[in-house]
Amino acid sequence: MTTNTNMIDVNNISFHYGDRYVLEDVSFSVPKGAFVGLVGPNGSGKSTLIKIVLGLLKPQKGQIHLLGKQVSKFQQWSKIGYVSQKANSFNSGFPASVFEVVSMGLTSKLGLFRFMKSTHKQAVTDALTLVGMEEYSESNIGELSGGQQQRIFIARALVSDPDFLILDEPTVGVDAGSTSEFYNLLGKLNKENGITLLLVTHDIGTITDKVTHVACLNRTLHFHGETEEFEQFNDSDLSDFYGHHVHVLNHDHGHGGV
Repeated sequence: MTTNTNMIDVNNISFHYGDRYVLEDVSFSVPKGAFVGLVGPNGSGKSTLIKIVLGLLKPQKGQIHLLGKQVSKFQQWSKIGYVSQKANSFNSGFPASVFEVVSMGLTSKLGLFRFMKSTHKQAVTDALTLVGMEEYSESNIGELSGGQQQRIFIARALVSDPDFLILDEPTVGVDAGSTSEFYNLLGKLNKENGITLLLVTHDIGTITDKVTHVACLNRTLHFHGETEEFEQFNDSDLSDFYGHHVHVLNHDHGHGGV
C-alpha cells in the first residue's frame, strides 16, 4: 500500500532468471527524509532490486511505487538522482571538465542540444558547492581521485534538485580515508539538506552512525527497520542473514566490514 510519506514502496517483489530466484517476496519502504542502508552479501539481489526500482527491470511478481505512483507510470525522474559504481571503472582519459560532467545531469531538463542559461550554470555551481568541489570546476574529471570523482557524480545527480538519491555501492575502488569523508557528505545531505537517501553498501559498521534505517537483503528481506534495532543484532544473527560468517567492526573504532 502506497502512502504520501514514502519515496519508495516495494510490494512482494519476486524476480528470477529461469528457475533461479534472485529476489523472492521482498517488501519494504523508504520513508521521506530517511537515510536507508541496503546491505547484503554479493549476489544477494541488491543491484537487481535497484534496477527494478529504477524501472530498468520488470519483476515477475509484485509492484513498485515511486512517490505514490506505479513505476511503469512514473514520469518525474528528475526528482530521483542515481549514483552507480563509477570510481573503479571511469575512463581517466575522458576529455570533459568537472563542470561539463555535472551539467550532464540537466539533460532531462535541457534536452540534448539546448544551450544552458545562467540559471542552469548556477545550478551546476550550487551542486558543486554542496559537495565541496566548486574549486575543481574547470579540472578534467580524469585527473581527480576516486573519492573526488564520486563527489562529482553526486553533484551530477543533485544538479536537477532531486528529492531522493539512490547510490549503488558508490565507494567501490575508493580509498578508506575518502570513503569516510564520502559517508560524512551523505549524512550532511540527509540531515541538513533533507534529501532522502537509499545507499547500497557492504560497509555495515561504518554506516550505522549515518543511516536512519537498515534493510538486510539476501534474496529475501531478512531485516528492515530502524538503525537502533539493527544494532542490537550480534555477529551470529548477521551471519544467519548473510549465509556465511560475518564480523562487523563498530564504526566508533574505524572502518567496518564483513
